[in-house]
Amino acid sequence: MGAQPVPSYDMVIFDFDGTLADSAAWMIKAVNPMAQRFGFKTVTDEEIDMLRGRGTREVIRYLGISPWKLPMIARHGKKLMAAECESIPLFPETAGMLRTLHEAGLRLAVVSSNSEGTIRAVLGPELSGLISQFSCGASLFGKARKFRKVTSGAARDRVICIGDETRDIEAARALGLASGAVTWGAAKRAILAEHGPTIVFESPSEIISHLVASRAASGGD
Repeated sequence: MGAQPVPSYDMVIFDFDGTLADSAAWMIKAVNPMAQRFGFKTVTDEEIDMLRGRGTREVIRYLGISPWKLPMIARHGKKLMAAECESIPLFPETAGMLRTLHEAGLRLAVVSSNSEGTIRAVLGPELSGLISQFSCGASLFGKARKFRKVTSGAARDRVICIGDETRDIEAARALGLASGAVTWGAAKRAILAEHGPTIVFESPSEIISHLVASRAASGGD
């Protein structure tokens, strides 16, 4: 039997926090004040590291967050982050990765629970201009709906969704989309792999080499 053909993608949908932006330090600083405000479990540094090895739903259960509180917590977190967005950096390779993918002819989108204003502020005008679609403000488990919106009219076998959490993999799978899991964000590699993404990326340079090379091999059609 011959080697399986490498999929070629026309569109890349990125998560933002933990995928393009290194917002972990901000989130760690914010989690316990938010826990005290909304009545869920405060955590130690050791617990934070342990929770990186668990799926999103399991993290919510561990923290004791009532599902009905999730929208309130999300709104408050987005408001806090918007006020402090100047303290949130991009990962060092993010800018080069976005430029390279755009130059290779890939259409870029961002789907995030964060607000579009915060994302544009952190990316800056140049990088924001490389993004063809923003679909922001997704509920914690509402990404599949956002994915459906940004992929309207696209061939779903030519789309890959790249994120750092198990819920990103689940949302992509719900729509039959390929998923790329990155290991430098919220979840550890083992728990991401356990959820069966299409591919695991260890660095932004791997995203470039995989997506650009596969596109070139197919003639970029």
